[in-house]
Amino acid sequence: MNEFDQEILHSIKNDLDDLILELDEVTKEHSEEIGKVSPTHFVGARNLMHYAHLRTKDLRDLQQRLSSVGATRLTTTEPAVQARLKAARNVIGAFAGEGPLYPPSDVVSAFEDADEILDEHAEVLLGDPLPDTPSCIMVTLPAEAATDIELVRGFAKSGMDLARINCAHDDETVWKQMIDNVHTVAEEVGREIRVSMDLAGPKVRTGAIAPGPEVGRARVTRSETGKVLTRAKLWITARGAEHIPVPENLPGRPALAIEVDPNWFANLQVGSVIRFPDTRGARRSFTVTRAFDGAMLAEGDQKAYVSNGTLLEHDYDRTRVFGIPAIVQRINLKVGDRLILTDEEITYDPSSGSGRVPRISCTLPQAVRAIKVGHRVLFDDGAIAAVCIDKTEAGEFVNVELEVTRARPQGVNLAAYKGINLPDSDLPLPSLTEEDLQHLRFVAKYADIAAISFIRDVADVEYVLQALEDIGDPVATERLGLVLKIETIPGYEGLAHILLTGMRHENFGIMIARGDLAVELGFDRMAEVPQLIMALAEAAHVPTILATQVLENMAKNGLPSRAEITDAAMALRAECVMLNKGPHINDAIKVLTQMSKKLGASQRKSRLLLRKVRSWEE
Repeated sequence: MNEFDQEILHSIKNDLDDLILELDEVTKEHSEEIGKVSPTHFVGARNLMHYAHLRTKDLRDLQQRLSSVGATRLTTTEPAVQARLKAARNVIGAFAGEGPLYPPSDVVSAFEDADEILDEHAEVLLGDPLPDTPSCIMVTLPAEAATDIELVRGFAKSGMDLARINCAHDDETVWKQMIDNVHTVAEEVGREIRVSMDLAGPKVRTGAIAPGPEVGRARVTRSETGKVLTRAKLWITARGAEHIPVPENLPGRPALAIEVDPNWFANLQVGSVIRFPDTRGARRSFTVTRAFDGAMLAEGDQKAYVSNGTLLEHDYDRTRVFGIPAIVQRINLKVGDRLILTDEEITYDPSSGSGRVPRISCTLPQAVRAIKVGHRVLFDDGAIAAVCIDKTEAGEFVNVELEVTRARPQGVNLAAYKGINLPDSDLPLPSLTEEDLQHLRFVAKYADIAAISFIRDVADVEYVLQALEDIGDPVATERLGLVLKIETIPGYEGLAHILLTGMRHENFGIMIARGDLAVELGFDRMAEVPQLIMALAEAAHVPTILATQVLENMAKNGLPSRAEITDAAMALRAECVMLNKGPHINDAIKVLTQMSKKLGASQRKSRLLLRKVRSWEE
């Protein structure tokens, strides 16, 4: 071995020795926090802090030197950091002609033991996945799952391992019906299907916008040459009668639903001609083409604008139109536009005058007060980005003036009660609202997992743990799985200590909620951040659920895009993958199950497994 090689080996040995000593210091420094975790998480807590410390350093040069002598590149240290470093040190020592510095007991089986701990934690939290599928599949239940057990049965037969209920919708009666249906179906298919319930946390949304006029459109569709392809349609029912929804399978544009006088309605039949002036004064004529039980379908060759009060005439008999809802008004915002967000409870009226800066309220007044000049404010899942340019007080109320910095060229229409993200603002709000605390008691009694939204820091986690203790039912709360949703910048930046605090609860995991996380971080960082979160959770031996938009195109339209198949493959590195609702959700479940079986033989977390590739045998 030449002098240059000896010099490289010597530098590597020194760096590895320093790192190993530093990890011992890290263990001592965080011994009090580590000592608070559940006994089942003790090994993971210590390894978590080791890995978090390792990732505060730039080790690329060390990796390159290790690679140059044919040793490990330290790219898969997550399961057992100290063991990996000690193994690398023994290898380098052997290259230098020395004996092993660390005994086999410090190195051998460390990775296998860590994998077993993670698998055990995943099984306790999520249950067993289908055979040969390393990742569980969680499916969000629609409201119909409460009354349509066939829907739930289809999910289970397709491969659903966990059912998710979003507590932002429906109520406890509906949730209990959903849970009962899940349990019934689970018994039928002969395997456990667990129930996870999401508590919404404090939601920051835009306030009310005054409704517009009560006008609807019945529209035709035309070819490029102007020929009518499908006619305009009116769905006519008797006022005061039982609501009959418009059929979804009618061709062309949706029918405009209207209500009329019951006696006038009773005189309609197929072939009846209905004449009226629309809201623009244009004369229109529609003919009843089909009769339904309690409804009539009338069609015309020209579009019509119809409002409540429009006078319809048939066979010299007249009636007024009822039942048309008010138009939902929105604020169109382009780059450079101004918007005022206020903590005053107001209803913004777009017709109150052009040229004035729109002023809209916020559902959480504390959020407005937390915004400072220079802070970013994001609306509607990031479709609109703005920055605070001024903050003023008017009496007891606070007004924050915003300038739009991102929107589509034609502008984005901002509606009432759309989500607001404040990535730069420190919100003085607990992670659970009063309503959430009420729902948590229901979740602890009937569900298997409580998923907590809006986690930002250790204080939020401690608040949740105390809320569980306050329920006063240690048997239920200790059994209950606790999943913290990572969806904010503070949650990501403080993840190591959030994990360490959450590990005080024995049955524990995290969810990577990519929707809100992408809004706050920016889409350019989403290629890296979910993988970093999964790596830190793997170091903690804590199971991960990856959520938001996995196979979404397939669930909605029946055909996956090529990009989302690749995305799903990355998602299957997590212990569980969440799918959202959609008419083709069963197909998405089946595809994800097949992918899980295939990839389970080829990867373990971020580690490639060198299975035999039959396609290359020749």
